[in-house]
Amino acid sequence: MAHGSTRPTSRDVAQAAGVSQAAVSLVLGDKWRGRVSQATAERVREAARELGYRPNLAARNLRLGRTRTVLLVVPALTTEFFAGVYTGAARIAAQNGFGVVLYPSPEGIGPARDPFASAQAALDGIIASSMAADALTALRGDQLPLVMLDSDPEGSLGAATVNLDIADGVRQVAGHLLGLGHRRLLHLAADVASWTFEVRARELAARVGAVPGTSLLTVRAPISIEGARTAAETALSAKGPRPTAIICDDDKLAAGAYKAVRRLGLRIPDDISVTGLDDLALATAIDPELTTVRLDAELFGERGMQALLAVLDGRRPDGGDIPVELVVRGSTAPPSVP
Repeated sequence: MAHGSTRPTSRDVAQAAGVSQAAVSLVLGDKWRGRVSQATAERVREAARELGYRPNLAARNLRLGRTRTVLLVVPALTTEFFAGVYTGAARIAAQNGFGVVLYPSPEGIGPARDPFASAQAALDGIIASSMAADALTALRGDQLPLVMLDSDPEGSLGAATVNLDIADGVRQVAGHLLGLGHRRLLHLAADVASWTFEVRARELAARVGAVPGTSLLTVRAPISIEGARTAAETALSAKGPRPTAIICDDDKLAAGAYKAVRRLGLRIPDDISVTGLDDLALATAIDPELTTVRLDAELFGERGMQALLAVLDGRRPDGGDIPVELVVRGSTAPPSVP
């Protein structure tokens, strides 16, 4: 039940209609077509009418103006990428008279304590990165509108998802390296259970697997420079033909790969090519400068906020993934002839 009242909740509607709360949310948010049957939708609406249920959503209260505050949940603030996401979200929020509270999920992943006595009383909605998705269990209040970033659109908890075209970014990286003639590839993968990293691994395997005579070795590393260095050094020191290129899930992992390559007395890109993903400031601080995929973090935040405002306003958010761009720098070259 809602705090301090006996108003019916979406859970009550779900029980009365014999459906899940997610189905109730889809039907009452008018997003049910193609996802639940017309008969189910009618049953939910009937149950809502009989119970006198009114969704306690900012969507219904936008004209009255409630807290006009949105929570942005991100992994721990360990890269400037999420600062960019915040900047973009806050810019659009400010233009619409909203404020954004930034909440880093403790440890990057895992459940977080609700920073509010009642999230529902303090917030109009939540924008969350998939890497911080576990933090949402305590934060959702009863039925706060939620937009997921970097998240599986098929299995999303949210009313909307906003994604960068990470799959295309990986295709661009693989195409670049394969085009240079690389056939023995090492994937330095982020050791994080998250949809975005699953997409990277899947796309890379598909792209490389489509070219005859290629091999792809995957090693996992925590997203830290030292963790990446250790993992890369171990992989490059193993018996057998050495990979000629290392594809890293992000720029921080690439910086660790640089250290590993140097420790082994090898040169970038003469002996081994390295790529990243993110285009952080780090990418041009290391030498040679890093070939990586540029992600527009601020545009990502803007689109996330625009999607949440649309959900609050009962509109359908704009669809389509945000394009990404391969930036070729000095860390990649054709493999040297053995």
